[in-house]
Amino acid sequence: MGQTIIEKILSAHSGQQVYANDIVVARVDFIMGQDGTSPLAIRAFEDMGGRDVFDRERVAFVIDHSAPSPNEGVSALHKLMREFARAKGFRLYDIGEGVCHQLIPESGMVGPGSLVIGADSHTCTYGALNAFSTGVGSTDLAGGLISGRMWFKVPESFKFALHGVLPPGVYAKDLILYLIGDVTADGATYMSAEYTGEAVAAMSMEGRFTMANMAIEMGAKAGLMEADEKTFRWLDRFTGRSFNPASPDADAVYARVKEYDVSRLEPQVARPHRVDNVCPVGEVAGTPIQQAVIGTCTNGRLEDLRIAAGILRGKKINPEVRLIVAPASKTVYLDAMREGIIQDLVEAGAAVVTPGCGPCVGTHNGVPSDGENVISTANRNFKGRMGNSKAFIYLASPATVAASALTGMITDPREFVK
Repeated sequence: MGQTIIEKILSAHSGQQVYANDIVVARVDFIMGQDGTSPLAIRAFEDMGGRDVFDRERVAFVIDHSAPSPNEGVSALHKLMREFARAKGFRLYDIGEGVCHQLIPESGMVGPGSLVIGADSHTCTYGALNAFSTGVGSTDLAGGLISGRMWFKVPESFKFALHGVLPPGVYAKDLILYLIGDVTADGATYMSAEYTGEAVAAMSMEGRFTMANMAIEMGAKAGLMEADEKTFRWLDRFTGRSFNPASPDADAVYARVKEYDVSRLEPQVARPHRVDNVCPVGEVAGTPIQQAVIGTCTNGRLEDLRIAAGILRGKKINPEVRLIVAPASKTVYLDAMREGIIQDLVEAGAAVVTPGCGPCVGTHNGVPSDGENVISTANRNFKGRMGNSKAFIYLASPATVAASALTGMITDPREFVK
C-alpha cells in the first residue's frame, strides 16, 4: 500500500513502515521554543531531571512574542530563557531577530523530509519546505529536549487538489481563508493537510508558507507540500545542507480528498470572531476600520511587504487609521529597506515595529480599544486575540489590509492592483 507524505516522513524517522493511526516514537531533527512557552518547558525539563539537551546544534529558543519586553514579569522569563540557553550551549534568537516561524526556516536547519517540533501551534509553517513540523505542549517539548524523540499517532491525510492559477489581486492568504471557511475550523482535526495541484506549483515560497502556517486553523496537525525547484532555490539562500524530500505514492490512501478551481476566487475576509467565518471581501466592504496590521508569522515576509508597498506607494493612509507593520525577521526588514519598501510604507503613514510577533498576541505593539475594528494579516481573530476582547478583528491578505488602510474601510484590493 502506498504512503502519503507524512507517513513517509514518520517511517523514515521511526525506522519502520507506518500508516495512518499507527503509534510511533520518532527521531526529531529540530526543536524550537518561544518566549510564551519555553519558560514552562524549562521548568518541566528540570522536574524531569534533565541535564543536557539531546543535541545543542538542533535546538533553538526565540524571543519574539513579547519583544522587546513590555513589563518586568516578561523580562524575568526572558532572562530565564537566556540563562538556560547559555548554560546548555544552544542558540537563542533574542529581541529584534524576528518571528520563530521565519527564523527557523532561515536557519537552514529545516528542509524537505525533516521532522520538527515546536512549542507553538504555528510550527506547521515549515510544511511549506516539505517538513513534518508540528506544535507540541511545553511538557512534550521538555521531553524532546532531553531525548531527541517524540511519540506520534500517525495522522490521516486530507488532500487539497488546487487547480488553476490565482487571479490578479488574489493571494495565498485568500486561498487558505477560503479553504478554512469551506472545511471549517475543525474539518481537518489531527490530519495532515496535503496541498497539491498547479495552483501550489505556481505559488511563491512566501505564499506556500502562508498556506502551511494556517493549516492549524482547520484543526490540522500539519500542512504539507512536495518539494520542487522553488523549494530548493529558497533553501540555497540559507543552507548548503542536503535533505531527503518525501513525495506521496500514486496509490497513497487519503481520508478525504477535495478539489478546487481557484481561477475565479475573489479576495476573502474572515469576520469576527472565528477564522472560518469567511466571506468574499464584497460582503464586508465599507466596514469602517480604525487599525490595520501587516506582519505576523502568516504574512510578514518580503513578498507581503512588497505587495502592500505597491498599493501604498505615493499615497497616504486614511487619517482615522493606524497602520502597524511588523517584518517577520531582521533579514526581511533589511531586504525591505534595500528595496525602498520600508520607506514607502513609512511615508504612507505606517508605524514599523520590531521584527517579531508585534500586535498579534496582544501583549503590546497595538492593543485596540473597545469597539474598534481591526483588519490584520494575522492567522487568528478570536475574542481577545490582540489584547482586547471588546475589539473586532478581520483577517485578510496584505493587499486587502493595505487597500483598507488607504480608504479607512474594508476595501477590495483589486481596485489598486495593476
